[in-house]
Amino acid sequence: MIGISRRRSFRFLLLFVSISLQFFAGLSDDSSSSKEKTKADKKATHHTSTGSKIVIICLVLVVVVLLSFGLFKLWQKKKREEQYARLLKLFEEDDELELELGLRD
Repeated sequence: MIGISRRRSFRFLLLFVSISLQFFAGLSDDSSSSKEKTKADKKATHHTSTGSKIVIICLVLVVVVLLSFGLFKLWQKKKREEQYARLLKLFEEDDELELELGLRD
């Protein structure tokens, strides 16, 4: 079950990386042809560039939220395991105490 979850998260990460690489390729600016552009072309490029930046920022925010959620779940799991270990240790100590008091053979 954990393997399936890890496979899904890996696929999601791969999908995210491929999408973000597409946006980064679109952000590259060819400075040699920028001298020949008209004002209308520059304005259209500016709006496209702004839209791409907004999409990238949104994707980064989604990744940060997902990463935070995953780290929170990992922290919860570790805390639960620590509590379970403390519980087992508590019962082991009770068994030793009973033996020392002679309540159990």
